[in-house]
Amino acid sequence: MKKQLWLGVAATSLALVLAACGGKSSSSTDKKTIRVMSSDIINTMDPNLATDVISGQAMTNTYAGLYRFHGNKLEPDMAAKMATVSKDQKTYTFHLRKNAKWSDGKQVTADDFVYSWKRAVDPATKSEYAYIFSGIENADAITAGKKNKSTLGVKALNKTTLQVHLEKVMPYFEKMITLQTFDPIEKKNVEKYGNDYGTKSSTLTFNGPYVLKKWSGSDNKWTETKNPNYWDKKNVKVDTLKYQVVKDPSTALNLYQDNKLDDVVLSGNNAQQMKNDPAFNNVPRNATYYLELNGNRISQFKNVKVRQALSMAINRSSFIKKVLGNGSQPISTVVPSKMMYNANGEDFTKGPDKKVGKYTKYDLATAKKTFAEGMKETGSKNLTFTLTSDDTELAKNTLEYLQNALEKLDGNGYTIKVQTKSVPFKTRLQLSADRKSDMVVTAWSADFPDAISFLDMFTTGGAYNDGEWSNKTYDNLIKASKGADATNATKRWNDLQSAAELLSQQSGVIPLYQLGESHLTRTSIKDMKACPNGMVNFVGATNSK
Repeated sequence: MKKQLWLGVAATSLALVLAACGGKSSSSTDKKTIRVMSSDIINTMDPNLATDVISGQAMTNTYAGLYRFHGNKLEPDMAAKMATVSKDQKTYTFHLRKNAKWSDGKQVTADDFVYSWKRAVDPATKSEYAYIFSGIENADAITAGKKNKSTLGVKALNKTTLQVHLEKVMPYFEKMITLQTFDPIEKKNVEKYGNDYGTKSSTLTFNGPYVLKKWSGSDNKWTETKNPNYWDKKNVKVDTLKYQVVKDPSTALNLYQDNKLDDVVLSGNNAQQMKNDPAFNNVPRNATYYLELNGNRISQFKNVKVRQALSMAINRSSFIKKVLGNGSQPISTVVPSKMMYNANGEDFTKGPDKKVGKYTKYDLATAKKTFAEGMKETGSKNLTFTLTSDDTELAKNTLEYLQNALEKLDGNGYTIKVQTKSVPFKTRLQLSADRKSDMVVTAWSADFPDAISFLDMFTTGGAYNDGEWSNKTYDNLIKASKGADATNATKRWNDLQSAAELLSQQSGVIPLYQLGESHLTRTSIKDMKACPNGMVNFVGATNSK
């Protein structure tokens, strides 16, 4: 899914395998419970509608798809084994576990997957993630309103056999379907509750490790309890997950030190203060933050030199040190490092970093010169726009830093005025979706560990191309990587590398940093597996005194 991230203390708790990093700390009063910090409320529990990491994590805890990541390892979940794949790599046959049940005791069937997938691509559902089904037979035609959802290339051969037909080879297909959008749904719940489905726990049933109860949709606290009907319940060692929304890192630290939370995410001075604590751990994430510019609102943003100047005016290392303080790293492309490798073990970002790093390297003198050149080309003397982000303390500090940095481009007869706007997360998402932000601080976390999960967003007309940047060469590279070159690993790799380089060279979006998270996690907690799709798997996690 589009795991849109909060520019706050954390997207979710994302407490990790590094939790036990030496020393001892007081554990939760109940070793069968883990108390987790979240930066905001759950947006929705409807798998077909979720677009953010907090909803995604809640669904990872409570739903089960065909597969599940256990750390970096992809393993069957509702599927009894890995799929049988046809010779042409276009037909996948999944055999479901016969003992898989919903929390209401009913069997999880292939029809539950068929119903969910067809509902997701149905234009009437208005799923922002419908696009990710592209490549499955007839998905594009259905989302475009040209074919009925019944023609989607997915069918139940019987209660426990699901077959998927692809229009083209998709090397990342099995990793992609760990996304919550592909989770099954009980049809009866949707039909019974209609638009209320997914807005409160009473409208839902679950087939995953945990069950969400007494959640009303706007709660700042929620509890997930072990699901006795989950097929792998013997490996669910922690009975209860208790979440609490915390937006301020100082509050988070206090709650941890008062033994009211077991895992918190810190930033800035709080992170630096606690870096020698035995419970402190820094964790790199497969998530990147960037600035998205809407040239249809601010005409000067259509000029490549203006965009490049804005990028070069930002000292990313200084920003990370002074504002974030959380182990994040500067980036030159929107694709995270240490996520995707070629057959020779080369990191995807190595090549692009060398070629386009100059466009994200702080160089104020060059930035000012480039800005003047770009503004001259636009015929404008003044550039005024509003920079939008979330309403967390960290987001507000980020806005202040960026405002000061960008306004230093002022000079040479040209002026720049940056106004800032802090809004709740949901509001920021909606403003972006409605294309009503001039410039926005936004982020993306890997749907699955492949560069296409990031680069596919910025094609012309893309559902999440909120800045509406458009480049024909870029579009063709992405198209080739998903089509003619899909079965040739080398050609596909080169297509994606070229696309990443072009996006940065053109500053179609302005990369800022790859997220690092500074955690305080009870050393009594172990085996909370951080997964390459940005989620944490609590199956197997323990909390022992």
